[in-house]
Amino acid sequence: MAQIPNLDNAPINLTSIRDQSQKELLTILKNIRGKKCLAIDPKLGGSLSLIVQSSLLKEHGAELRHLTAEPIQTDCTKVVYLVHSQLDLMKLISSQIRDDTSKGLQREYFVYFVPRRTVVCEKILEEEKVYDLLTIGEYPLYLMPIDEDVISFELDLAYKDHLVDGDTTSLWHIAKALHKLESTFGVIPNIRAKGKASARVADILNRMQIEEPVNASDAGMPEINTLILLDREVDMITPLCSQLTYEGLLDEFLGVNNGAVEVDSSIMGVQQEGKKMKVPLNSTDKLFKEIRDLNFEVVVQVLRQKATSMKQDYTEMTTTNQTVSELKDFVKKLNSLPEITRHINLAQHLSTFTSKPSFLGRLDMEHTIVEAESYDICFEYIEEMIHKQEPLVNVLRLLILFSITNSGLPKRNFDYLRRELLHSYGFEHMATLNNLEKAGLFRKQETKGNWITIKRALQLVVEDTDTANPNDISYVFSGYAPLSIRLVQHAIRSGWRPLEDILKLLPGPHTETKRSGYVGGSYDNISSSVLNLAKVGDGRRSLVLVVFVGGVTFAEIAALRFLSSQEGMAYDLIIGTTKIINGQTLIEPFVEKLG
Repeated sequence: MAQIPNLDNAPINLTSIRDQSQKELLTILKNIRGKKCLAIDPKLGGSLSLIVQSSLLKEHGAELRHLTAEPIQTDCTKVVYLVHSQLDLMKLISSQIRDDTSKGLQREYFVYFVPRRTVVCEKILEEEKVYDLLTIGEYPLYLMPIDEDVISFELDLAYKDHLVDGDTTSLWHIAKALHKLESTFGVIPNIRAKGKASARVADILNRMQIEEPVNASDAGMPEINTLILLDREVDMITPLCSQLTYEGLLDEFLGVNNGAVEVDSSIMGVQQEGKKMKVPLNSTDKLFKEIRDLNFEVVVQVLRQKATSMKQDYTEMTTTNQTVSELKDFVKKLNSLPEITRHINLAQHLSTFTSKPSFLGRLDMEHTIVEAESYDICFEYIEEMIHKQEPLVNVLRLLILFSITNSGLPKRNFDYLRRELLHSYGFEHMATLNNLEKAGLFRKQETKGNWITIKRALQLVVEDTDTANPNDISYVFSGYAPLSIRLVQHAIRSGWRPLEDILKLLPGPHTETKRSGYVGGSYDNISSSVLNLAKVGDGRRSLVLVVFVGGVTFAEIAALRFLSSQEGMAYDLIIGTTKIINGQTLIEPFVEKLG
C-alpha cells in the first residue's frame, strides 16, 4: 500500500502543492547532470517519503544515502547534501569534505538548504574552510500535506525554540508557509489569533502580504475563508493527557512518524526474527479512515464485528449454493481482509499496553488533576513516582499537568519536588528543570489559579461521556474536552468577542483581523459571512484553516474532524501544524543533561 497519502478527497487541491514540491526537488536533481549521491538529513528522509517515491529520485540519477557521521561511501563524483539549516549538520558536511580531500578524492559538492539558507550556517562552512568548494542552493519545502486534511510545517523544535531560547525563526517559517498557501488559494479574509506566537505569525503574514502581495483578482475567490492561529502555550493541558483515540494511542505507544508506525514483524503476524515492519497509516486505508478517530474501546468492537461478519459470509459460502453475483460480492469483501487483519494485529498489540494497571492508574490520576479538586492526592502520587524512579518523561508529564492546572506550585512543594527530582534522576537535570521553569511549565505559584473558572466556563469536564455514540468532542479523552478545540468551536461559531473574559485568563493576546484584498462577508460574526460565502463556487462548504503553533495531537485532530462532521456545521476544517506531537515528544526537547 502506498506510503504517499491519497489527497483526492482533500477540501482544497493539496495535490497541486505536493506536485509543486516534487517538481522543485526533481528540477534540482535534473540541473546537476549525471550520477550523483544524494545525502539526506535523516529528519528530512521521512518527510520526503510523503512527497516523492524513492524510485523516482533514482530515475533522476540519484544514489540515496542518509547523512551520518561516517564518511560517504559512493563512486559518484557529485555529492548533493539536502539538509535543514542546522549548525551541527554544517560541521558534519565539513568533516566529510575534508575527509574526501585528505584521501585525494576529487568531487563536486552541492548543499541545498531546506527550506532556506541562513547566514549563520554559511559562516560555519566558511570557518571550516569548505565554503569555496560548495555550490549552495535552497529547496523551499515550507509545508507538506500529510493527509487529506492535515498540513505539517515540519518544524520539530518550534515550541522550545520560541519559549526557552527566544528564537522566532520558526514563526517566520510558518508565516511563509501560509503566504505560500495564499498564493495558490487566495488571500484569507479573516484571521483570528490567540497567543504570543500566533499573534506574531499573523503580523508577519500581514507584512508579507504588503511586501509581496498576492493579487486577489489573480487568485479569484479565496478558497479559505478564515484562519485560526492557536499557540500550544494557550493549552498545554491537552497534549499532556493520554489520548484515547485509536490513532492517538498508536502515537502514544508506538510513535507515528510521517504517517506510519514501525513495529516488530511478529506483531503483524510475519515470522521474521528481529525484522521491523513499517505500517502506513493514512486515509488511503479505508478501514483506518473509518476507525482512526474513534475511542479505542469502540475500535475493538468495530473490528470484532467486521471479523464476525466475514466469518458468517465464509460459512454461508461453503454451505449454500451461491449465484455468480453473490460470489463476486464475497470476493470484493475478501479484498478488505488484509486491512482488517492489519488493524486487529495493531489493536491487539495496543491492548497489551492499555490493559496495564500502571496505564489505568495514570489515566485516573490525569482525570483527578484535570478536575483540580484533590491537590494532596495528586501531590503524593507524583512524589511516589519520583521515589520509584519511573521514567523521567512520564513523571514530568504529570508534574507539568499538575503545575499548570494550579498556576504553579506553592514554594514549599515546588522546592521539595525539585530537590527530589534531582536526587532521583541526577543533578545533571538542573538544565531540564530550568528549561521547564523558563517556559512556565513547572514553576512556583505566584497568584491563585484560574483553571477551575476556565474549566467550568468552557465545560471541559463532561460527565457520562458516551464514547460509542459521541455527541461532544470530550469522547477523545473519555470525559475531558480539549481546551484548544473548545476555543476553535467558539471562534467558528461566534468569534472571540463572546469569549473575551475567558481569553484574558489564558496566556498571550488575542487578535481578530479583517484583511483587504477581498470584499464581502462581515467580520463581527462568521455566520453572516457564511451567508455571503455560503458555498465556494462549486457548491462545497467554506473552509476554515486551524493552525497550531507548537504542535497538535491526533486526539485534537480527531475532535476537529468530529466537529466538521456535525449537522449544522457550515465549514470544512483543515489543520495546519508545526509538528504532530504527544506528551512525550512535546517534553523531550526540554530534557537536557548538563555536561
